[in-house]
Amino acid sequence: MRIVFAGTPAFASQALEAILAAGHEVPLVLTQPDRPSGRGLKLTPSAVKQTAQAAGIPVCQPRSLRLDGKYPDDAVAAQQALLKAAPDLMVVAAYGLILPRWVLTLPVHGCFNIHASLLPRWRGAAPIQRAIVAGDAQTGVTIMQMDEGLDTGDMLLTRAIPITETHSAATLHDELAALGATAIIDAIAALAAGELKAQPQPHEGVTYAAKLEKSEAALDFSQPAIELARRIRAFNPVPGSTMVLPGLKDPVKVWDAVALPEDSGRAADVLPGQVVHAGPQGIDIATAAGVLRLLEMQKAGGKRQPVAAFVQGWQER
Repeated sequence: MRIVFAGTPAFASQALEAILAAGHEVPLVLTQPDRPSGRGLKLTPSAVKQTAQAAGIPVCQPRSLRLDGKYPDDAVAAQQALLKAAPDLMVVAAYGLILPRWVLTLPVHGCFNIHASLLPRWRGAAPIQRAIVAGDAQTGVTIMQMDEGLDTGDMLLTRAIPITETHSAATLHDELAALGATAIIDAIAALAAGELKAQPQPHEGVTYAAKLEKSEAALDFSQPAIELARRIRAFNPVPGSTMVLPGLKDPVKVWDAVALPEDSGRAADVLPGQVVHAGPQGIDIATAAGVLRLLEMQKAGGKRQPVAAFVQGWQER
């Protein structure tokens, strides 16, 4: 098939690589404009753009696809490039731009989206992180026929995996990226064979995965330890969870933690947020229910450290 691909981060680049490896023709790639990155704020191409350039595929980077929007020249250029590409199908994965109706209807078979949740649960911007925070037992990917709503299109194919107590957003992201890459290949094959069946999303069970905000980073020890441990894993690597430790002026980041059993030796008069114990095995913090053991930390301006190294530097102060 002739497939136009639209995506931006590493999650999407794996799918593009899989489509190319499967032998499909990709005449055009759409991706976000280059962004400043690193300490020097050098303009850096997206992961998808790098994959496309390595494969010799033309790349289009409009700031908007709305013909009546803020950047009409960008949208017109993208429209001309898409018409020239004459795609059978458009595959979209974490692209970052809203697709107006003219884009959705241009390919022969419309637009397929690789969404990192089991729809209709966790529609929206941060499905991986929200699934971890909520304590979901499983997640997965949904290949969806895109419409003009927010992740409301018909489901074409789903693949599920469990969420474990060791998954961070980073590790779960990588597993879902690989799962999405295989799922889209299966969906395209089923489409070509005439075996792909669309199923409307049920009205029951709809939830929305709101974009992560920096204001959510600060740990609130009036919450139970198990919920805080999930939040820390969900916010790793972005934006990172923060807290203030005694003796340190600036907040520190917490990258990994585990909830200890209820009978973990916490005294009855210890208030939430107080340090129960600190040693090479972890820094134990009292919470509203249970004790949270911090396992990986980072001081302001420093590097991520296992807690044994962090504690040594902290106690020396």
